Amino acid sequence: MAVPGGSSALTVTVTYGNEKHSLQVASQEENSQPTVRDMAVLIEQVTGVPVSFQKLIYKGKSLKEMDQPLSTFGVKNGCKVMLIGKRKSPDEEAELKKLKDLETSVEQVAKKIEEINKELGGIQKGFLAKNLQTEALCQLDKRIKGTAEQFMKILEQIDAIAIRCWPLNDLRAQTQPELPYRFVFRIKQEKRLSQRTSVTVNRKRRGW
Repeated sequence: MAVPGGSSALTVTVTYGNEKHSLQVASQEENSQPTVRDMAVLIEQVTGVPVSFQKLIYKGKSLKEMDQPLSTFGVKNGCKVMLIGKRKSPDEEAELKKLKDLETSVEQVAKKIEEINKELGGIQKGFLAKNLQTEALCQLDKRIKGTAEQFMKILEQIDAIAIRCWPLNDLRAQTQPELPYRFVFRIKQEKRLSQRTSVTVNRKRRGW
């Protein structure tokens, strides 16, 4: 079957347990060959196994390089590929939705820190009368401490979700840690910024 750009789709049989699926895999880009990712996306659609949970095996080798053309691994028209992986349960879908909501919360708290730093910068540059600075710095200190508390609560929620969805003895813990822990890394970065801002605020309050 011809596809835009002159590339050809591959017909691949994917085995998943007792299931067999015949897929026509085409590149999503013009003038390109179908990639492992192109195939994985189709596999998710027909099996319900998310791309990040998939382990694709062809002739005993794992197809890990998602952006490589299938031809790189010798996958041709009519070949068979084995899928190993677990479908997401409704509970996991709900937990992932919670993670997305937490990601939004992280962005909102990060904006608060950015606003606090702008206000602090204005005070440091003398844009606020000295007789008003003490009260302003006191309020900034309260707000920055509030962001630290928010980050701690978000971290606790992420930990709880990660434990429920990806326990240590679950094989998916080896393939799907990046979603919650990407947030953890971001939060820790923002928390360090929050702590540095708090130190600066307190030094300014003491007249350092």
